[in-house]
Amino acid sequence: MGCSGCSSGRGCSTGASGVPKGCNNNGACGTGGCNKLNVFDWLSNMELPQGQAAFDIVEIRFKNSRKEYFKNVNNLLLHQGDVVAVEGSSGHDIGTVSLTGELVKLQLKKRNIKIDSAEIKKIYRKAKQQDIDKWLEAQQLEKPTMERARTLAIHFKLEMKISDVEYQGDKSKAVFYYTADDRVDFRELIKKYAEEFKVRIEMKQIGYRQEASRLGGIGSCGRELCCSTWLTDFRTVNTSAARYQQLSLNPQKLAGQCGKLKCCLNYELDTYLDAIKHFPSNDVKLQSEKGFAVHQKTDIFNAIMWFTYEGQYDNFIPIPVARVKEIIELNKQGKFPAEFVTKQQAAPKVVEPDYENVVGQDSLTRFDKSRKQNKNKHRNNKNRNNNRNRNKQRPHNNQAQN
Repeated sequence: MGCSGCSSGRGCSTGASGVPKGCNNNGACGTGGCNKLNVFDWLSNMELPQGQAAFDIVEIRFKNSRKEYFKNVNNLLLHQGDVVAVEGSSGHDIGTVSLTGELVKLQLKKRNIKIDSAEIKKIYRKAKQQDIDKWLEAQQLEKPTMERARTLAIHFKLEMKISDVEYQGDKSKAVFYYTADDRVDFRELIKKYAEEFKVRIEMKQIGYRQEASRLGGIGSCGRELCCSTWLTDFRTVNTSAARYQQLSLNPQKLAGQCGKLKCCLNYELDTYLDAIKHFPSNDVKLQSEKGFAVHQKTDIFNAIMWFTYEGQYDNFIPIPVARVKEIIELNKQGKFPAEFVTKQQAAPKVVEPDYENVVGQDSLTRFDKSRKQNKNKHRNNKNRNNNRNRNKQRPHNNQAQN
């Protein structure tokens, strides 16, 4: 069956010609298919000790990143990728097995779900061909349903966005995922949906980060979004994370596709915080015989702090951190140096790499230069050919004169 729960609705199941649909990876996908938030089962090749039964709770994946846990009450032999029919709300749903065995215990603990919780429903059976056909029919209805749902929401003038639609496997229920800034009264909208689509309607509000996680995409780094591939928890990201890393507070650069601050701002924050502990406070003022100097910026990698004299804010003075600490101690003792840094204590100049513009990719006239060079080569070749022809003709002219 393959990964048929992709958000594109195409899946990777093979067609009549035997060629895989969807991404056409021919079975060589390096990420485990279109499955999002994969968990590598490193215990899959290990046998259980004698007398120990396999863990009876299985992780089932539905559309996009939605995963739930079900109890294998019938002791079915299940493997990753098996399509199963599970208990749904007043009906049954169809999903794909994404994880089995002992690692499911860790996932339950991570999500704070107890083994004997009432949230854990039952697995009915392995899906039959009739179940799969009905499931695929439901998936084909999702895109036109979402387009029509958005049109109706605009008609009712509701400040909301229908971001995704998911049908239950038996086509008896549809879940509409939406985002909104404020509370929305969609009671009339639900009635219209039920009348239009002839199914039970459930509206589920999600955040903008959850929306990006469900739909996926490519980030500014050129890779798939972290929230749709491996990131399972959304921690708060503050602008202080950018300040600690000496980043400019530019919303266009710091915001991700969800419109919120990028989650990757937290990845290296702890390392920056540990490095800043050895730096003096930014509020400190240095005093020399010329006057007071205030802090402007910090180069954490090179351990350099930049100061400017009061009233001379265009003249930046780079001072190593060790020298800044020394000046602070001198000021506490009432001593004021003549200069903040001497020639021996001056911060080393940062040498720009000579390979930065090696092919002229930063020049706006780089193509014009190549054209001029080609023209010059063409002229030189033409002149050489003319000279050769003249030299060949000279002996004949001399013989004719003789």
